Amino acid sequence: MTTTRKKLEGNGLWESSRMMLPEHKVRINEWNLEIKKRQRIELDEQEWEDVSRVVVQSLQQRQPVKIRMFHELEDLEIVGIIDRVDQFRGRFMVDGEWFEIQDIEGASLEH
Repeated sequence: MTTTRKKLEGNGLWESSRMMLPEHKVRINEWNLEIKKRQRIELDEQEWEDVSRVVVQSLQQRQPVKIRMFHELEDLEIVGIIDRVDQFRGRFMVDGEWFEIQDIEGASLEH
């Protein structure tokens, strides 16, 4: 009778169960991803002016920059020299790779 009572106390019944349905495991993994997601920040007009200044300086003077980009699950930074800006498509190129302008969260010159 003591063993049965222990299983029913606290979380004993759940902990004593060694079986987990695949659907439960999938949902737990989805939930863990959801709580880790970052929220997109919106830059104000002054911050966009600062970003523009850094981008132009990198483009014209071939100076390296560090650009913080939005990503749902991780902190993402691009470091390099801006090669091109395509305002029509809303993107910029660093070291041969295109990135979306709308994903920029901040920029600074590398010294």
